[in-house]
Amino acid sequence: MERTGDQLLTVLGALSNAHRLRLLARLKEEGPRYVSQLARDAGISRPLLYLHLQKLEEAGLVTSRFELSRDGKALKFFEAADFSLLLNPDLIRDAVKTLTSASEAAKKKEGH
Repeated sequence: MERTGDQLLTVLGALSNAHRLRLLARLKEEGPRYVSQLARDAGISRPLLYLHLQKLEEAGLVTSRFELSRDGKALKFFEAADFSLLLNPDLIRDAVKTLTSASEAAKKKEGH
């Protein structure tokens, strides 16, 4: 899958944190986990876990879905997405050509 420069930055940013790398590895190794279970296993708070999972999901590195438990509670499950990233100079050269300029990024953020 070809990624734009902005998408590549999102992926690299998501992977640039030790907690997120550990979460991604845990999800790949152990399979889908719901948030409370994953927070306990990882030893971090649920709010912090959600922040990390949000970054990973925005980058397309994890996916999520809701399931109902036996007692009717909605559980949000996360799992590692199937992805591959071959980082090389050619990929970077091509991605740079598609980077959003700073002014365009600011406009997008403001909603213009």
